[in-house]
Amino acid sequence: MPENLAPLWYGKFMETVQRHESSAALREASIRGQLGKWTTALTGVVCSTCEVMGWKAAAKGNRSHLLPVSGEEYLALDVVAFEPAGDRRWRFPVAVIELENSRTDDRVAYSLWKVLCTRSDLRIVFCYRRDSAEGTTLVRHLSEQVTTAMGIRERTQIGGETMLIVGSRNESATFPYGFFKEWQFDKNLGRFGRA
Repeated sequence: MPENLAPLWYGKFMETVQRHESSAALREASIRGQLGKWTTALTGVVCSTCEVMGWKAAAKGNRSHLLPVSGEEYLALDVVAFEPAGDRRWRFPVAVIELENSRTDDRVAYSLWKVLCTRSDLRIVFCYRRDSAEGTTLVRHLSEQVTTAMGIRERTQIGGETMLIVGSRNESATFPYGFFKEWQFDKNLGRFGRA
């Protein structure tokens, strides 16, 4: 996998969300705070982004047959993406993605903890807050609570990249820009910074 996979994936996500069939539904759900609909629309966009990356995604409504046990969700993760090449029956995911729509900070923290416990080249947690200021507060909370629970040695040995993408309804006229803010985990500092 290339270095800087997170910004590459995020760029493809922003391209995909602009033209995807679920974009209007995602925008409307974001504005109205309809988080169930937000998650459903976002699932389609995320799976399509994985396809653009050359991966096969497993998610609700998107069954994978790459593993000997076919399924829509693996490891209770919302989206798990695999490289389709090769004949390995049990392949490891290239990306694991949680689409957390809870307004509870600890539920988002659980989703972050869950992806951090998973071996993958890329880990992403999407979450939603009404405005971007709430998102900044949430990201600070996640850095203070989840990532500091790891020791320095443990933290610096995490493979792959981890990012948070906070969706909001701040700038509805500029969808998708202003709706999504990306944060990347810095293993050395032990916190998230704007990507």
